[in-house]
Amino acid sequence: MQISEKYNPQETEQKWYNYWLENKCFHSEPNDKPPYTVVIPPPNVTGILHMGHMLNNTIQDVLVRRARMQGFNACWIPGTDHASIATEAKVVAKLKSEGVSKSDITREEFLKHAWDWTDKYGGTILEQLKKLGCSCDWDRTRFTMEPKLSQQVIKSFVDLYNKGLIYRGYRMVNWDPEAKTNISDEEVIFKEQNGKLYFLKYKIEGSEEFLSVATTRPETIFGDTAVCINPNDERYAHLKGKKVIVPIVDRVIPIIEDEYVDIEFGTGALKITPAHDINDYEIGQKHNLQMIDALDDDGNLNDYGLHYAGKNRFEVRKQIAKELEEKDLLLKAEDYVNKVGTSERTGAVIEPKVSVQWFLKMSEIAKPALDVVMDDEVKFYPEKFKNTYKHWMENICDWNISRQLWWGQQIPAYYYGDGENDFVVAEDKYQALVVLEEQKGIIADLDDLRQDEDALDTWFSSWLWPMSVFDGLLDPENKDINYYYPTSDLVTGPDIIFFWVARMIMAGLEYRKEVPFKNVYFTGIVRDKQRRKMSKSLGNSPDPLELMDKYGADGVRVGILLSSAAGNDLLFDEDLMLQGRNFMTKIWSAFRLINMWNHEDKPANTTEIQTIEWFENKLNKTIVEINDQFEKFRISDALHLIYKLIWDDFCAWYLEAIKPNYGEGISKEVYNKTIYFFEELMKLLHPFMPFLTEELWQTISERSIEEALIIAQQKKAEAFSEDIIKNFETASEIISGVRNYRQTKGISPREAAEIYTNASEFANESIIKKLANVSEIHFGTKTDKPSFTFLVGATEISIPLSENLDLEEEKIKTEEELKYLKGFLISVDKKLSNEKFVANAKPEIVEVERKKQKDALDKIAILEEKLKSL
Repeated sequence: MQISEKYNPQETEQKWYNYWLENKCFHSEPNDKPPYTVVIPPPNVTGILHMGHMLNNTIQDVLVRRARMQGFNACWIPGTDHASIATEAKVVAKLKSEGVSKSDITREEFLKHAWDWTDKYGGTILEQLKKLGCSCDWDRTRFTMEPKLSQQVIKSFVDLYNKGLIYRGYRMVNWDPEAKTNISDEEVIFKEQNGKLYFLKYKIEGSEEFLSVATTRPETIFGDTAVCINPNDERYAHLKGKKVIVPIVDRVIPIIEDEYVDIEFGTGALKITPAHDINDYEIGQKHNLQMIDALDDDGNLNDYGLHYAGKNRFEVRKQIAKELEEKDLLLKAEDYVNKVGTSERTGAVIEPKVSVQWFLKMSEIAKPALDVVMDDEVKFYPEKFKNTYKHWMENICDWNISRQLWWGQQIPAYYYGDGENDFVVAEDKYQALVVLEEQKGIIADLDDLRQDEDALDTWFSSWLWPMSVFDGLLDPENKDINYYYPTSDLVTGPDIIFFWVARMIMAGLEYRKEVPFKNVYFTGIVRDKQRRKMSKSLGNSPDPLELMDKYGADGVRVGILLSSAAGNDLLFDEDLMLQGRNFMTKIWSAFRLINMWNHEDKPANTTEIQTIEWFENKLNKTIVEINDQFEKFRISDALHLIYKLIWDDFCAWYLEAIKPNYGEGISKEVYNKTIYFFEELMKLLHPFMPFLTEELWQTISERSIEEALIIAQQKKAEAFSEDIIKNFETASEIISGVRNYRQTKGISPREAAEIYTNASEFANESIIKKLANVSEIHFGTKTDKPSFTFLVGATEISIPLSENLDLEEEKIKTEEELKYLKGFLISVDKKLSNEKFVANAKPEIVEVERKKQKDALDKIAILEEKLKSL
């Protein structure tokens, strides 16, 4: 068969991906095979492929392709998340560039623009995943805002409301002034910022005395409704029951007492702004304080801000500090570093804000979701994340599920009056009329109802994802949900363990009485060499598409997986991609070598028979080890095993041992066995390098779609002989020792060598003779000639030194080596004579030191014997 000199990924990848698509190799329907189901963590519809996506989706594809080759009916559901905040921001920006403000158009008009944007850009990342080789069932692609999925979100809201788990109430929330919506606590990222601590003078009413109050946010004084002191603070005992005047504002507010105030912190006096701080809000509720909201939704001062009305909060901070100083109301200002809450979505500094929101009670549904993880019904890999999960679940707060956005599922609450409780919850307006009549006895028309303006938190749709992709809430007994659910494995990042993983478990138990998946594999974060998280803003993230163009998709997949142990961060190094590409080249070259050999009708010789026997056993043993690594979700370690099996065992040893002598052919029997081994290796490698392996598989032989590698069955683990493997390892060490002798002495590999050994025989004598170019092996004897001696275990190997060598120089080198070994032995003896070390160190560490001691003694004895002969 003809095979090109070099492998060309660009020509190959699109060809085979199209082939798999055209032949529906990724598509799954329920059948009599056991299912293996994975749902993709849906990337944002606004997203483009980055290094984190590439790592996560490569791992998923490895698991799915392997399951398919192990006889499972593999189904990988792709899809995207509508990403309320991110998408709305994109659409608002687009409209702004066209001179249109969101406030100037209706909700319906805005949603039309949002859908147009989604239709145009929303599928970008899924197309990029195809280039990576992801074998998703694209016929089953879902979108969290598509009608059927939205219908299930609304259905679950109504159900949970009717169960008393969803309620509406006033709460302090995290307000994002840029996105103009509240966000959850988990979406707030605290960042250290350099700022100022301002010490303000609050004059005591009717007195020239003042109370010093420290704040980092002087612009919030317009919302002050009290100053609080600790009742046990003797410094302020004379101020109890008095009032102070808010600087600039001139509002008279009471001095209140509460043990919440830390006497040791700051001045021991705390300004209370119930509308702008969560702790102040709690104190305000407790002491029945007035609540004054001095900021609007954009983070600007409102009319309460007096002459600062309409100005941005940070601009006001600078200006008000100046005014306070001019009016002698600023005692001092100190540099101060504090942690400031910022929005994960927009980066804007969060403002605490009191508003009416919708909440889901979590304590009732969190307990069962905690139990299934603690009892390993859902297993976490690595297990350390169980503690993180446990801590959050045991300290869980009610979930704020409403967002002040238009893009998203609109909350199905319908108002019929102006009162706080003048609403009903129903799946649509028509149902709302029915509920209104049944529950309230009110007969109304559609025009009498207005729907809640808020949309639901995006996570309120994605927490249903493992069920909703199979329409499980619309038709709980449909064949897909009954066959594919619960799913098998989830691959995700630990940063969304609360947002998504925990909530999916809650939803699965609530609606199916089953966990949504059996295993959760947490990937690490991709970082640069300086350990910084890769991001566009830092400019330290390479373009995955450019990497694939440069190194091939297979090269990039292998490169990124070679150093990505579960849960540990991956330090990205482009050299890993180069290593992946070099691995492709090595495999391609190995096949070209096999393909070049002529086949002859002749029996296999002893060397070939022993080599085949060894590799068959080595292959079976490695398959057992690979399976074990996959069971532990040690994907990187499984790849390392396959890498070594191909590069070292097959290419470096097997092919060298069976390679015919120059001008000769290889027996058909050996050739066929070699092709068989190569095919089995391609099956093991296929999940990691799908394109190269399918190309080679189809090059070896013309195959029908039923015989394509993507659906070929991987070799099952079989019994193997440790003795056969060990015998070959002994032979390989001897061969390496002889080669090392030639290399260190500058002797040509073509010059044959004799060896003397204390062993009575070698199981692989013919292999040693061929690969080490040994003319004769003298068993059970020593040579009197000056020799190069080394140990393989307890076996001593001696090679008489070439007559061309300078014996005096050899003597000097031997003495230097002997001196080093004796020094090394002293350090080991010292450690082993330390009773404390021997008693306290782990037994395996002590054993390592004892082995070092024995090896050193054995080598010293050999070198001393060698010196006698020189």
